[in-house]
Amino acid sequence: MSRFNVKKVAVLGAGVMGAQIAAHLVNVRVPVVLFDLAAKEGPKNGIVLRAIDNLKKQKPAPLGDVADAALIEVANYEDDLAKLGDCDLVIEAIAERMDWKLDLYKKIAPHVSKNAILASNTSGLSITKLSEALPEELKPRFCGIHFFNPPRYMFLVELINTPTTQPQVLDQLEAFVTSTLGKGVVRAHDTPNFIANRVGIAGMLATLKEVEKFGLTPDVVDDLTGKKLGRASSGTFRTADVVGLDTMAHVVKTLQDNLNAETDPFYANFATPPVLAKLLELGNLGQKTKAGFFKKVGRDILRFDLKSGDYVAGGEKADEVYGRMLKRPAAERLKLLRESEGPQGQFLWAILRDGFHYAAVHLATIAESARDIDFAMRWGFGMQQGPFELWQQAGWAQVAKWVQEDIDAGKALSTAPLPKWVFEGPVAELGGVHTPEGSWSASLNKFVPQRQLPVHARQLFPESVLGANATDPTTAGTTISDEGDVRVWTLDGEVLIASIHSKMNAISPDVAESLAAAVDLAEAEYQGLVIWSPDDKFSVGADLQAMLPAFVVAGIGAVEGAEEELQKVMLKIRYASVPVVSAIRGLALGGGCELAVYSAKRVAAMESYIGLVEVGVGLVPGAGGLTYIARRAAENAAASTGTDLLPFLTEGFTAAAMAKVGTGALDSKKLGYLLDSDVIVPNKDELLYVALQQAKAMADAGYRAPLRRSFRVAGRSGAATIKGQLVNMRDGGFISAHDFHIASLIAEVVTGGDIDAGSLVTEEYLMALERKAFCSLIVHPKTQERIMGMLSTGKPLRN
Repeated sequence: MSRFNVKKVAVLGAGVMGAQIAAHLVNVRVPVVLFDLAAKEGPKNGIVLRAIDNLKKQKPAPLGDVADAALIEVANYEDDLAKLGDCDLVIEAIAERMDWKLDLYKKIAPHVSKNAILASNTSGLSITKLSEALPEELKPRFCGIHFFNPPRYMFLVELINTPTTQPQVLDQLEAFVTSTLGKGVVRAHDTPNFIANRVGIAGMLATLKEVEKFGLTPDVVDDLTGKKLGRASSGTFRTADVVGLDTMAHVVKTLQDNLNAETDPFYANFATPPVLAKLLELGNLGQKTKAGFFKKVGRDILRFDLKSGDYVAGGEKADEVYGRMLKRPAAERLKLLRESEGPQGQFLWAILRDGFHYAAVHLATIAESARDIDFAMRWGFGMQQGPFELWQQAGWAQVAKWVQEDIDAGKALSTAPLPKWVFEGPVAELGGVHTPEGSWSASLNKFVPQRQLPVHARQLFPESVLGANATDPTTAGTTISDEGDVRVWTLDGEVLIASIHSKMNAISPDVAESLAAAVDLAEAEYQGLVIWSPDDKFSVGADLQAMLPAFVVAGIGAVEGAEEELQKVMLKIRYASVPVVSAIRGLALGGGCELAVYSAKRVAAMESYIGLVEVGVGLVPGAGGLTYIARRAAENAAASTGTDLLPFLTEGFTAAAMAKVGTGALDSKKLGYLLDSDVIVPNKDELLYVALQQAKAMADAGYRAPLRRSFRVAGRSGAATIKGQLVNMRDGGFISAHDFHIASLIAEVVTGGDIDAGSLVTEEYLMALERKAFCSLIVHPKTQERIMGMLSTGKPLRN
């Protein structure tokens, strides 16, 4: 099969989804042309231009770098249809109207390249019906593609075939969506609302039914159905507000219009809930209108009360006993909830039971296997576990018995019995739907393995489902050592891997010592070293809790010694004779950022948040972060025609003094924490593979560590200039006196202290200044207040 090389993509429709899909394409450096109707007034591409301009203002930001909005090519259907011929993929993303989509297909069909894939981004319309408007030669290359909102951040993409879609088309598209767009793909059957919205919206409607039955309020329900239940922190009603109540209503209507009591035994529950109907009538559509189930007034969060038709005081929390129940093991948790006498516990059991019931009844028609449903709910609705995973973990036979008893007793939302395969045959015998051989397919009546395409070979430890016995990245490969909260191991005997596994992957003196030992071993026996952890925290920085006892017992000398040792580790990493590659995913803060910038190369997942945040706890970066800023400024100045260091220093100083964190890898590159030579990986599950390949390539190319060089600094005059600006900020009330003090210390370090402008310094010289500033702050009462505040609340204290 020839490689599907996507050189350019066309997105049809510059609405909310179309524009954001185009934004994500430029995030991953895919050229894109965005189409919409020709404007009746002003520039013909005015509709698209306004949509692109709106991308720059949206939160969360659809663009990794707002300047990249200029990379989106604009077009309209009147003048520019010929541009479709240059596109390898055409994604239609206009409004969810079957007639509008069919009309557009007739217009574009003659212009679509003979080798291009045409895909409709729809949340639930029949892909087969849409295909009927296409010429015969285009039908094999047509399918559904359902991005979840917002496309940049949501991992799930559903692909839907028609009876005429060529299998290789879905394989080609899945490879592109997985590796280039960085998504998790689920193949869905062409049924109303596909998988995630079918199960998820049915679950939300069931929740609203049970809320009404048990008389609970939205704030209590969100407290119960958020993180405590292993779901998205926004819970049920807040999630609906974020998605948009009009969007939710549209998905509900798709169920209402395309299903009936014969095709879905839960159909009676699909009526628009009275509270949703009332909010729609009021035009309160959620976050987009600043009022939905909740409304923020000043600092207060009000909730909508259907009886009064108005907003009332909110903020009520669930009974703490249920929070404790939800921390129990799965089997015990479900038993306690089912036997609970309180309405909150009964409600929780009811919504879990309804979820098990609905997923089991519909598995055969909506998905190839139970794995697809579990992945769809995890990736599309923020659940830690899908319904089948939780059911299996809690004890398949026991939970099935409880659910069927509730159905028989008339407590469930439908009288439909659980399918026979739940109680008889392989699933019952093996105790669940997920096994090492595969997951249960009710339509094929067998366990089916996870699909394996060539692109999946890049995922060394892909996400898996409970019961699949997937390889655990914390024990995989050959362990060389596991001391000081760092596991040193290898997969291939060629490149060494160091995985920090302290709390939040924080860097303690023991972690630093283990990393230094890993560098020594890599230099002696391996081609390189990759620093990687399998979670969403590369490292949150120095372990303050480990530092404080040393300070209390041995005084400031112990802290200064620990900082000096950590600085030596950073220099050891920088000047190692083999390449050290930091594979960054999620948070790389403080010392984690310093660990990254001292590596020979960085391979970062698209959603990596990198920054020097020590100011938040009243400190300055003390493990070489400020030295890095000064050195990079000198290197950038040397590569330019200018002689003044300050313009090159300002951005780095500001980032450190304001504790700026990159809002993704692209923004982190703008802040200087990632370089143009670094690699950004869209799919988090490909991160380790790419990092290992980079280390090997650098070694094969004859890697040599950078030579130790002195570099110019801005000196006392540079520091004076920066401090002058800080005085204005302090006197204007923009920063506190302690912020001014910390920023002044940062300015002194990055400019080299009390020396002449243009003086040459070494990294060791600046690191000594860092240590001095760091230690002067750790004994400061205001800094100690900030440290204790962070340790107790997890939030920065501004004093």
